Amino acid sequence: MKLLFSAFQITQKKVSKMFSLKNIPSTSSILSTYTTFTASAMLIRSMATEVQAIINQLIPEQLRNLLLSKLGGLYSNPSSQMTLLINDYDGYSINELYEASHTYLQTKITPSMKRLKVSKAPRDKKVIVNIHKGQKVVDMYEGIQVKWEMTCVDTKDDEQGKVEIRVLELSFHNKFMETVINSYLPYVTERSKAIKEENKAVKLFSLGNFCGDYDGAWGSTNLDHPATFDKLAMDPAVKKELVDDLDRFVRRRDYYKRVGKAWKRGYLLYGPPGTGKSSLIAAIANYLKFDIYDLELTSVSSNSQLRGLLVSTRNRSMLVIEDIDCSIELQNRQAGPGGYGQGTNDELTLSGLLNFIDGLWSSCGDERIIVFTTNHKEKIDPALLRPGRMDMHIHMSYCTPSAFRVLGSNYLCITNHDLFNEIDQLMLEVEVTPAQVAEELMKSEDTDIALQGLINFLRDRKLKSENCNSGGREADLEEQNESKARERVCAIDKIGKINKKPKRKRKYGNKRKN
Repeated sequence: MKLLFSAFQITQKKVSKMFSLKNIPSTSSILSTYTTFTASAMLIRSMATEVQAIINQLIPEQLRNLLLSKLGGLYSNPSSQMTLLINDYDGYSINELYEASHTYLQTKITPSMKRLKVSKAPRDKKVIVNIHKGQKVVDMYEGIQVKWEMTCVDTKDDEQGKVEIRVLELSFHNKFMETVINSYLPYVTERSKAIKEENKAVKLFSLGNFCGDYDGAWGSTNLDHPATFDKLAMDPAVKKELVDDLDRFVRRRDYYKRVGKAWKRGYLLYGPPGTGKSSLIAAIANYLKFDIYDLELTSVSSNSQLRGLLVSTRNRSMLVIEDIDCSIELQNRQAGPGGYGQGTNDELTLSGLLNFIDGLWSSCGDERIIVFTTNHKEKIDPALLRPGRMDMHIHMSYCTPSAFRVLGSNYLCITNHDLFNEIDQLMLEVEVTPAQVAEELMKSEDTDIALQGLINFLRDRKLKSENCNSGGREADLEEQNESKARERVCAIDKIGKINKKPKRKRKYGNKRKN
């Protein structure tokens, strides 16, 4: 440093002497000096570029970043470092920034890392690799070096005992705080969205942990259901109306915000058993790439537990409540001494369910769909049926000629046949479900034999209906028996829920599985 300072002083004196009034240089001298200086600068720049290119070829990027981080650590002031803590949960809610960062860091894994977490659920198609606690990751963004580290913090809870909270630590020079918060973290979030879309696998969540991923109160597995709208045997007009409604919903984020409504949509699927309600749910999930949360209300004991389950679900998801008429005693609006479904804090009430669907708690999240199913729409309390709770009612009817065409294409790979006209006529006279028709078509790989078998089945059904019902609307004996059996099961469930002693439930959203 002293030598450089001395050289600078000598050069300064020479330049001062050269440009003094007594010794004004000629124009040719100035041009000569400028040319020499420019040539030297270009030579130095060219040499630096060549050296940088050689270094890039010989030293891998990960090693270069590591060397830079080590050299930077030797001369940096520890007090100038800032660390941001990103917890996996924010209260009861999932911390979306943690999820985004966790996904983003999967792309930063290198062979030089010493500890990695490897997992594969039964239905996963490939091994999932991610960083483990204690592992550090160096990342560069617009010339800024940041360091990530996975840590775990143990806390005590009176009800659960020891609880582990996962934390991502993000460290950087404090002068880059605004850039990291306002630019880098949004970049990480957007990159994680793109990564998820590329590797999107629709997940099916249910209460508890069952040989899959664990997410608070919910356990999950991949949903490998092949259902699509093209394969659904339902009325084409109803199908188109539903698809248009879904498309309109997902593109209306700003619209919902402008009109002051929560960005959610409710659907009621009703109709006899075997008409494709569950397949339609899977088709919606596959179409939108939404995860499914399968909620059994019989497993929920209180309104507070229901709220905890709601806020622990993710955005861009479907909450499915099947057989709503059988889940709990909701049709009686005077459920408690206080009227309108009120009860104690340890009970699940109609008012609690209504608040769950479209009350204040329903706004805890965006782009969510709630789907209810029932075999008996008339048994549902009218308070649940109104718009804002069940916005669109979709009737899943018995098999029609147009629905049969879809089944014929799916199972027999045909679009037309000489027997189609007779089958169409029989379907207008007999009530059969798409599931029953599909079962008949699967009995033979020969098209003629399969279709003739279906005709015989329909004729037999028609004959039985005529013998059992001399007038009015024919009723299917098998479906009547199934309906009665379902009602008996519902009654048993309700009695069991009434007699069940309330248990203390753990809080959802805190306990994590490493």
